[in-house]
Amino acid sequence: MDLFVDLVRGGLAELADYLLAHFITCLVPAFFIAGAISIFVSQGSILKYFGPRANPVLAYGIGSVSGAVLSVCSCTVLPLFAGIYRLGAGLGPAVAFLYSGPAINVLAIVWTARILGVDLGAGRAIGAIIFALVIGYAMARLFRSEDETRSQEAFDSLDTDSWLKGWQTVVFIAAQVGFLVALAWGFKIQPEKTAESWKLITDVGIEMNWVAMGFAVFFAVVLAEVLRRWFSRAMINDWLRSTWSFFKMIAPWLLGGIIAAGMIGVVLPSEWVERLVGGNGIAANMLASVVGALFYFATLTEVPILRTFLDAGMGNGPALALLLSGPAVSLPNMLVLRSIMGAQKTLTYVALVVVMATSSGYIFGLVFK
Repeated sequence: MDLFVDLVRGGLAELADYLLAHFITCLVPAFFIAGAISIFVSQGSILKYFGPRANPVLAYGIGSVSGAVLSVCSCTVLPLFAGIYRLGAGLGPAVAFLYSGPAINVLAIVWTARILGVDLGAGRAIGAIIFALVIGYAMARLFRSEDETRSQEAFDSLDTDSWLKGWQTVVFIAAQVGFLVALAWGFKIQPEKTAESWKLITDVGIEMNWVAMGFAVFFAVVLAEVLRRWFSRAMINDWLRSTWSFFKMIAPWLLGGIIAAGMIGVVLPSEWVERLVGGNGIAANMLASVVGALFYFATLTEVPILRTFLDAGMGNGPALALLLSGPAVSLPNMLVLRSIMGAQKTLTYVALVVVMATSSGYIFGLVFK
């Protein structure tokens, strides 16, 4: 009975932590961006630059480095991925974007190098770009026939009408992306927790970066002016309906997965993980990759966690393996991806991430002991 209570508290504590620290500042703006992409981005543009018939160098190049301009986690990137995937983007470039979104965050790379060392920072940056390219290309090849059929259907139903001019759409979405990034950097709610196994929240602190908040206000003003000048009531209603449809599709799976991840944390104490990943064997790297793939890591939180593990004797190889799998994949992320692209593609994507993270961690551990 006590274990059941701990499990429930662990799941609810994880959910409360996520809602306080990330839901409003990161996920909600991402839903609005996804809704805007779905309604106002020309389907022809998506198919031109990200479709299976697009220039592969351009498509994979943009997809693999797109995370550099976003400050998103493995869950926040989901509405953005769903938006371009539904419009007919090729599976390969879309998956490259899906991985790179949370993995190649410039702030995370710099933070990793500063806290964990230049070697791990550089390893994370280089590994993430290579992962995005390789995993995206592998997914495209493995599901080539199905992806071509989906792309052809998108071409057959291609809607060339657009309410906004191309440059207006760019300004509209850029203002939203700027607001998301500035708000995520400028306004942070930091729940304080007890040392109990369920980590009950006892206090909430607010940290403000006034420079970033100034940019958030600027982008909010730009967005308000865009809506006033270029949008009719019908356009705004369609945007809101599209945003709501993404929320209904993703939020239940996401929140349920966060609760499940919190429950897993109760029955899998961190001391066990630290003890099992102290070396650089294949098993240690595999375990770090799997743990990283299952647990949800909000953007940047993996760095202080890993600092604690490294101080306790965690190997450099498993540390990199977790850095390459953790921010990009999580249990909530998997559940939502299943509803977007199906179980087979989701399992293949996760397996590729885990296998590549394990291999990269092992090689890195041999070089940087």
